[in-house]
Amino acid sequence: MCKHIFNAQVSIRAPCCKRWFDCAECHAEAEDHMLGKTTEMVFVCKKCKKAFRKDMSNYEESDEFCPHCDNHYVIDAKTPQAVIGVEGEDARVDARMLKDDRVQQDSTRSIFSRDFSDRVG
Repeated sequence: MCKHIFNAQVSIRAPCCKRWFDCAECHAEAEDHMLGKTTEMVFVCKKCKKAFRKDMSNYEESDEFCPHCDNHYVIDAKTPQAVIGVEGEDARVDARMLKDDRVQQDSTRSIFSRDFSDRVG
């Protein structure tokens, strides 16, 4: 599981040490050598778990899909970012934090509790 790219769709086999990594930064953290360069890359799709090779010297738009399951593995990477948010539960689930400004009616008041003795009719 890559901590640098949240939506990594493939693992890449490093040509220098023949080990599998999700991104180049994962290789740099785990190994003490530089990532080797090659024109033929070996990938494993994380959806169907099958390996495939791609020649990077003539890479085309159709090469952005897994040949086994058609998973689109070349997508915009989502990297972790700091987010500022409001602490507290969702108001739709737990509304105890919200103040109800509506006027509550007196529960003892009713049309049957009125005194109509002064009215004739």
